[in-house]
Amino acid sequence: MGLLDRIDGQKKLQAQAENQPEVKEAAEVRSEEIVEDPYLEVKRRIHTAIIDEMNKSGKTITDRDVMYKLVDDKVNDDEFLVPRIDREKVATQLFNDIMGYGPIEELVQNPAYSEIMVNGPDNVYVEEKGKLKLTDIKFRDEEHLMNIINRIVSNIGRHVDEASPMVDARLADGSRVNAIIPPLSLVGPVLTIRKFGKKPITAQQLLQFGSMTPNMLHFLEACVKGKLNIVVAGGTGSGKTTLLNVLSSYIPEDERIVTIEDAAEVQLKQNHVITLEARPANLEGKGAVTIRNLVKNALRMRPDRIIVGEVRSEETLDMLQAMNTGHDGSLTTTHANSPRDTVARLETMVLMSGMELPLRAIRDQISSAIDLIVQQSRLRDGTRKITSITEIIGMEGDVVSMQDLFVYETDGTVDASGKFVGKFRATGVRPNCLEKIRGNGVTVNNEWFTN
Repeated sequence: MGLLDRIDGQKKLQAQAENQPEVKEAAEVRSEEIVEDPYLEVKRRIHTAIIDEMNKSGKTITDRDVMYKLVDDKVNDDEFLVPRIDREKVATQLFNDIMGYGPIEELVQNPAYSEIMVNGPDNVYVEEKGKLKLTDIKFRDEEHLMNIINRIVSNIGRHVDEASPMVDARLADGSRVNAIIPPLSLVGPVLTIRKFGKKPITAQQLLQFGSMTPNMLHFLEACVKGKLNIVVAGGTGSGKTTLLNVLSSYIPEDERIVTIEDAAEVQLKQNHVITLEARPANLEGKGAVTIRNLVKNALRMRPDRIIVGEVRSEETLDMLQAMNTGHDGSLTTTHANSPRDTVARLETMVLMSGMELPLRAIRDQISSAIDLIVQQSRLRDGTRKITSITEIIGMEGDVVSMQDLFVYETDGTVDASGKFVGKFRATGVRPNCLEKIRGNGVTVNNEWFTN
């Protein structure tokens, strides 16, 4: 049994039976008194004894099973006077401090939580089913939290200190980790872990979640197979990468795919995939390889498709040029609140490249390069939905012209379970891109665009 399952007896057993690990509401947790760990001093003594034993032997223990046996032997040693009923719990907590993520180990291992946010030693939040909740987990102090952060980043060859107080990296399982410490953070060390699902979410699951309709999915599948250039837009945590994974799965097996990301998250099952990942600067501030560098290099690798995990800066211009120069069917994501905002943000990011292009030229590039903008949103009830599928149809004067093909509509009312009551609607507009899709040998059903 894990740490969370031992703390509160009967209440924990009930939560376990319902397969809902207990996470307390923020107001409830704040109203409780902080309970001091009765074994804090004992664990410190055992930890010191383990370090002394390793120092005497001159060996560093990296095998988790060997370390757990050593910890378990120490905890069961009568010298430390740990009551028999609590020995397993103390051993697990101590092992997690030495080899794992400390107090948040259980949260990291629990698949119900998609994100873990540590705001200083006393506030640990999780995201579950799209909603944020405050847990009852706490670190001993800031030093304890810093030790865990240092272990996480050092295992992936990175460092964090006052001279370099921010780090953004990828864990061995693909999860993303971000840490920022004082003096930049005024609440103590802050650690954010976005967990990487061991099994990527499938298109059928998105349908079950109510993220889209079957007709929308059929149309998007045809768009990918028909080599349309697609931008998935949305806010943080709205499900952009999840949708990008689903769309990427429709790329035919006989095409050469190059993926480019800051931290590799796109999971492709095709055989001919080259995964590229950007690299930050070293301690001397040298050696950085940016997304833009990788996009430029990818053009020399004879790709059929280029997938950029997210465009957020100067690489946008190179991505647009790639879409415009024979790399049809490319995919990317960006942060934006609406399709119109997406176009505006793409303009801004092209200007960040340092090229003094007139806005008309930039908009021409955007309108000719991008075929479709898929807007993904996380609603206030925690659900993630495709709120619009919008086609870019060209220029009208100096304005990029667009038309909605599918939209999600809600009047703000909620049902008994607290979920928004809304519906997906096809606008009835016949897409201009159908000719291109059919020209690439993909069948399109006109009934997709009727309600």
